[in-house]
Amino acid sequence: MEKQIKIVHQLNKWGKQKIPFVFLIDFQGKAPLVFPLNEPQKEILWKIPGFSNEGELRLKAELKTWKATAVSFEKFKNGFEQVMWHIKNGDTYLLNFTQPTSIETNLTLEDIFQISSAPYKIYLKDKFVCFSPETFVKIENGKIYSFPMKGTIDAGIENAEQIILTDSKEIAEHNTIVDLIRNDLSLVAENVVVEKFRYLSHIQTNNKNLWQVSSLISGDLPKNYAGNIGNILFELLPAGSISGAPKKKTLEIIAKTENYERGYYTGIFGIFDGVNLESCVLIRYIENQNGQLVYKSGGGITFMSEAEKEYDEMLKKVYVPVA
Repeated sequence: MEKQIKIVHQLNKWGKQKIPFVFLIDFQGKAPLVFPLNEPQKEILWKIPGFSNEGELRLKAELKTWKATAVSFEKFKNGFEQVMWHIKNGDTYLLNFTQPTSIETNLTLEDIFQISSAPYKIYLKDKFVCFSPETFVKIENGKIYSFPMKGTIDAGIENAEQIILTDSKEIAEHNTIVDLIRNDLSLVAENVVVEKFRYLSHIQTNNKNLWQVSSLISGDLPKNYAGNIGNILFELLPAGSISGAPKKKTLEIIAKTENYERGYYTGIFGIFDGVNLESCVLIRYIENQNGQLVYKSGGGITFMSEAEKEYDEMLKKVYVPVA
């Protein structure tokens, strides 16, 4: 907590002085990394809308081997049933349940950073690579925007777009997360509105193509927001789309049921340029654990969820998005 307070004060100071900075914050906020944009860090590479430090690219490697070994369905179901017990008990009504999948590939984390195609790409040397499709928050001209993403379907399924947009479970889950994000933004902004509700984005992967469902929510920040940029970021953490609702109790249940450390997975990365801010949620994420690559993925669970479908959704998200 003391470290978080220091980080918040530092970010507020840089914001007030309009000093551009980079931030990488893990899910639990235990190991935040922040530094001025003009002080390059050799350990981290990124490519996000408007910003990149990847430098000269070497010859791209080719993805030849890709084998994913997920936790067993029995183990997944055990955690799922614990979550469902809490839902039926009224402790949570939406919980993002995630699990690790071991990966075997001919590629290094840096190779994957180079070949992947996503709006946000981050590589922390020898630690992780992330190719995220999801914005955390964006600040432009005094307005704050969030784009919660909930709902994934195989684009190869006949009428996939209609199926995902009319599925009652997916609608309920998306409604819940939009309401949560709207409430979160209301903590730091005024005039919060849902500008666009449940629109589709297409993702091409090494396994199959996917449709994902998002919404757009915006609000007006106070005039002095730059001097409180650290408070704004940490007030909104962790991201609602990868935790659940109500957030505080749901986080307690996640800690008890997942039985592994998320680390930087489902944390955030972003850049403040002195006026505006661009950031993402760290999903679609591969981590190096003592030489073993581990892909972390999951999905939202509600009272209408079924263990088999949630397990399949977790597996669908184990991919590399390739051009």
